[in-house]
Amino acid sequence: FIALISLSFGGAVGLMFLMLGCALPQYNQYWPLFVLFFYILSPIPYCIARRLVDDTDATSNACKELAIFLTTGIVVSAFGLPIVFARAELV
Repeated sequence: FIALISLSFGGAVGLMFLMLGCALPQYNQYWPLFVLFFYILSPIPYCIARRLVDDTDATSNACKELAIFLTTGIVVSAFGLPIVFARAELV
């Protein structure tokens, strides 16, 4: 229960800093808000795989592993997009 509360608190603080970083008048750039797409997309592959796969099988399932791999790729892309923006001098 405490882990869920701390995870939601951390997510709220992260979103607050993302919004503040975009809304400050000295920067006046809203490109970093594209990271929100990754936040929205990240749980989708695992939720789809969880609906398609029966959990009665104790062995590893290829569908769930693919979903975890895609989710990991989306999360890593959320960290990589600001780096690409910084290199392109958009941010």
